[in-house]
Amino acid sequence: MRFDILTIFPKIFDSYLGESILKRAQNKKIIKIKVHDFRKFTIGKHKQVDDRPYGGGPGMILKVEPIYKCLKSIKRKKKSKVILLDPAGKQFNQNLAKKLSSLEQMILICGRYEGFDERVKKYVDEEISIGPYVLSGGELPAMVLVEAISREISGVLGDKTSVSDETYSKGLDYVEYPQYTRPRQFLGVKVPEILLNGNHQTIITWRKNKTKRRKLL
Repeated sequence: MRFDILTIFPKIFDSYLGESILKRAQNKKIIKIKVHDFRKFTIGKHKQVDDRPYGGGPGMILKVEPIYKCLKSIKRKKKSKVILLDPAGKQFNQNLAKKLSSLEQMILICGRYEGFDERVKKYVDEEISIGPYVLSGGELPAMVLVEAISREISGVLGDKTSVSDETYSKGLDYVEYPQYTRPRQFLGVKVPEILLNGNHQTIITWRKNKTKRRKLL
């Protein structure tokens, strides 16, 4: 899977995408992440990516030209999608992460300021939000999508069974059973004895009984 991220703040991604699971997945060439600064596709010495909205109103709007030119510069794979990260878009969840993980390429457009010129959406396949709230830009949502989708790609996680028993792995209302590790007792709270008896069948039954089904909002 290749991720192409369009932003005007490329350095935001340096630390997070270069650590832990995502770093290992890139080193193993399971995923590739390329960050594009669409400010480089502006016209004029000031590299202006935004302008005042027609009709008046507060704030500044991202212009369509630099985003369009940046999109045109990216070589598209056969199974690819352009995703606009927008609080008004379809809400992201685990089912959508699984669906999108089958793509060969995902192109993510990060917004800033008061939003996009509406004509940007002409070049977009899907609009996605990570929740019913507003952030300063699309960079954090882009990182959320990259990680959640990457975890669904074979080989990204070291343990092949990790994904199958995680929260949301069996549906959006599934919450994983409680987990414990050493020490056996901490400040008077003990690990349940059933997890220490070595009987795998009773442990499986206990874990099944401890999984939760949460009421969806």
